[in-house]
Amino acid sequence: MSRTFYITTPIYYVNDVPHIGHAYTTLAADVLARYRRLMGDKVFFLTGTDEHGQKVEKAANSAGETPLELADRVMKRFDSLWAKLGIEYSDFIRTTQERHKAGVSHIFSQLMNKGDIYLGEYEDWYCTPCETFWTETQLIDGKCPDCNRPVEKLKEESYFFRMSAYQEQLLAHIEANPDFIQPKSKRNEILAFVKEGLRDLSVSRTTFNWGIPVPGNDRHVIYVWFDALSNYITALGYPDQSGNFKDFWPVDVHLIGKDILRFHAVYWPTFLMAAGLPLPKKVFAHGWWTVEGQKMSKSLQNVVEPNMLIDKYGVDAVRYFLLREVPFGLDGDFSHAALVNRINSDLANDLGNLLNRTTAMINKYFAGVMPPCGELDDTDSAYRAKSVAMLEGVAGQMGELAFSKALQCIWEVISAGNKYIDETAPWTLAKDPGKRERLATVMYCLAESQRLVYSLLAPFMPATSAKGLDYLGVTSAPDQATLAWGGLAAGTNITKAEALFPRIEERSE
Repeated sequence: MSRTFYITTPIYYVNDVPHIGHAYTTLAADVLARYRRLMGDKVFFLTGTDEHGQKVEKAANSAGETPLELADRVMKRFDSLWAKLGIEYSDFIRTTQERHKAGVSHIFSQLMNKGDIYLGEYEDWYCTPCETFWTETQLIDGKCPDCNRPVEKLKEESYFFRMSAYQEQLLAHIEANPDFIQPKSKRNEILAFVKEGLRDLSVSRTTFNWGIPVPGNDRHVIYVWFDALSNYITALGYPDQSGNFKDFWPVDVHLIGKDILRFHAVYWPTFLMAAGLPLPKKVFAHGWWTVEGQKMSKSLQNVVEPNMLIDKYGVDAVRYFLLREVPFGLDGDFSHAALVNRINSDLANDLGNLLNRTTAMINKYFAGVMPPCGELDDTDSAYRAKSVAMLEGVAGQMGELAFSKALQCIWEVISAGNKYIDETAPWTLAKDPGKRERLATVMYCLAESQRLVYSLLAPFMPATSAKGLDYLGVTSAPDQATLAWGGLAAGTNITKAEALFPRIEERSE
């Protein structure tokens, strides 16, 4: 029986345009989802858009359109970028969909009936861009501690969620489950925050209308974060707890950027505790990308636009670079020079060159037909052992969401392949008719190792993987059963590979 695996991205706010940060999270989720499918799991991969709130209402008013018209327009930008990036999600949720609104109203009513949501009055400093209230002591130089913008004093009637009542329960859960919040530095951050004390949370607003009305009191709309976080269960059919909800909840991994960690590691778990629902298994906060050493910002005009990157370098090169360049969880710096270097060095020189050499030799020495494998000597056995160990190595790193290290495992085998050619010197063996069987064994080991390499590259670089396997005469998509040494049959037709990644010559300005 196959295991289930549920992975989510945050839902992206529609007053934004998709940038490299959005692409990074969604790509990581896609790679993990594809890898788990490759391993035979039944996978549900959710992404979507967050479409309510004051910022959307304001942006729509200034653009002379309704909030829904703005949301309809912007969500298409995200969806078309995901298609271009090769993202294969299971579902795309929008918070304006009826299925979502019904689920949010249900959980809000449930918590009100239980007494965990109550009506009171709120006065504090409010940051409109972050849609967050702050206390006087949390402000930095009188400004929002998150975005450094001005705040205004707001007093309004509000519904409150008794978050303070769940402080000890949340603390106990974090301490009992070391993997619940990752990386470890982020776990420590949240532990410190919770230990400082949780205050009850304002979960409604009366200063704008664009949102889900509070059940029984439509002067209030539900706070955008209470609304947005619920998407992870409403997409599974909640409040119906059969079907997808029964199969996939609790989620295996919420993938998020580190700026929204508190919402996912404090607010969301306490909402779930109050509703009597299981908590996520893991919340993983990855780092931010800077650009040429500077923070991305519209004012600096250095926002990296993913569509442009894909048009310039190709989708698989971009997918590879984003997950190879930086250990997942740390901050990374984007530069075109680093991307070009990865393409030329890793993709053209190492990966493409090895396939090119291997398929050319099989065509030259065996008329493009895979010869049978003879007895392995020590050099062959060591190469085979390294190739087989790669399968376990990648599995271990993917379990830790260490995408960069998983790719490193694969590249070690690619480097070993180029070294193996130098050590076995097939061109010398080819000159001696008595060494024909030895030559056949070398060719088999080379081709079979690369079949495993290109199979494992399928989650990261789907088109490149398919192309590489096609040159090696493999027509069916890889799966768990084919991830073992010896799958390439003698007699398979091998095609001479074209350059998978032509080198990019840097023009000097």
